[in-house]
Amino acid sequence: MTQARLSSRITHITGGGSDGWDVFYRARRMIDAGLPVVELTIGEHDIRTDPAILEAMHGSARGGHTGYAEVPGTRSLRQAVAERVTARTGVPTTEANVLITPGAQSALFAAHIATCDPGDTALFIDPYYATYPGTIRGAGAVPQPVATRSRNSFQPRAEDLEPFAPGARSLLINSPNNPTGVIYSRETMDEIAGVAQAHDLWLISDEVYDSQVWEGEHISPRALPGMAERTLVMGSMSKSHAMTGSRCGWILGPEEAIAHLVNLSTHTTYGVPGFIQDASVFAFDQGAALEAEVAAPFRRRRDLALQILGRQQAVKVIPPQGAMYVMLDIRATGLSGEDFALQLLEEHHIAVMPGESFGQAAAGHLRVALTVEDDRFAAALETLCAFAAARV
Repeated sequence: MTQARLSSRITHITGGGSDGWDVFYRARRMIDAGLPVVELTIGEHDIRTDPAILEAMHGSARGGHTGYAEVPGTRSLRQAVAERVTARTGVPTTEANVLITPGAQSALFAAHIATCDPGDTALFIDPYYATYPGTIRGAGAVPQPVATRSRNSFQPRAEDLEPFAPGARSLLINSPNNPTGVIYSRETMDEIAGVAQAHDLWLISDEVYDSQVWEGEHISPRALPGMAERTLVMGSMSKSHAMTGSRCGWILGPEEAIAHLVNLSTHTTYGVPGFIQDASVFAFDQGAALEAEVAAPFRRRRDLALQILGRQQAVKVIPPQGAMYVMLDIRATGLSGEDFALQLLEEHHIAVMPGESFGQAAAGHLRVALTVEDDRFAAALETLCAFAAARV
């Protein structure tokens, strides 16, 4: 029998062809075959969730919080998120501004469902986190990348945005940024806000790395004048508390938007397990010291990377101001990011992500995750630099 036709929406989520993750999948196949590979690919902590958080999760589950939790999120977690956001951004936030979601990825999808009708144009900054265009397609909107430039440290400018803004419905940004490690400056945020207001755009702000700031300051656009009523913010326990597998995130926004998003959650995810939410409240109660402890290895390796890269000329670095990555410009080798990454993997068993995985603006670059212990990281980066120098 012939299978019934699948929807165009589901079959075109990746836009056809490779999704740019061939190096990652090849590295995993090598590991499965028993080969030692230094994985500097995905943003996964090399330490796991703090045992005290797991004990809180276990205690909550054993205590019976295993049934359906409130779809918007437990009141205690929504309040905890609201208090954290108010303290960090200065924007008065209450539980009515918060929806708890199964991770920030779920929140990104919900935000585009909330702001875009089928066929609407949704803008996003290139380079971008790999799921952005597929998330937009899955929501029924049309993804439109807005390229930034390596020479401007990938800071988006109003002149980059203006040609694409007329008629668009939303703009997705990410600061601190994955993959570049760049934090958008106040000037950049002001320009973004100006374009959003001039063209009546919803601004969707992915802020999952807000606890990983090495230089400068993180500015949430929701805190800028006139922006709270047109901004949806994504956050997550994944990066701040090394709880990637717990799948607990949130979306912040105007009360009316959140009320509609709660309705969407009722018809899709139906909430987040209560014992995971209770563990998240416990994690927040440990204060900023725990977040700093989780972030410390990435700050240390970022400094180590800058020392190593400063001793050579073959590879240029985009100075990382935040997040758990460093972006390298390897165009002097004459290789694409993908070719460089594949050859490095085959010859030295070091896996990094080609810039092309994150958009055409990052072609000829590499994203290196700061996610293995210091000695292995330093040795791998030294090898990468020598590999590049032999090709310049």
